[in-house]
Amino acid sequence: MTQRHAPSTTATAPSSPPVTPDGRYIVVRGRLWRRSDPGLAPVEREALVAALMRARRAVRDAKAEGGAALAEARAAVDAAKHGLGERGPPWWTDGTPDYNRHLARNTPYAAWFAAIEGEAGEG
Repeated sequence: MTQRHAPSTTATAPSSPPVTPDGRYIVVRGRLWRRSDPGLAPVEREALVAALMRARRAVRDAKAEGGAALAEARAAVDAAKHGLGERGPPWWTDGTPDYNRHLARNTPYAAWFAAIEGEAGEG
């Protein structure tokens, strides 16, 4: 009779990426990425996320084919990301510039990012 072992509990789950104090961006490998519009209705957000996941699967599947199928799948990803507010005009209305895809250290978030990087290095 073979024994089944429980999964190891020593491995830690990946932590969530840091979120800027204003909630507009997450930081991944030092780069700012715009978050979804928090003003979206939950039903609308769920539908857009589902559409994004379908489109990403379609991109994966179409990579072997290339051509029109891949272009359509990528356009569907782009449309879902626009709907979520992750691309296109910023979803905030206070006139603050959009720093999407900028290195955090080259933006007004530089001091905040340096502080959280310092905290991460202390562990």
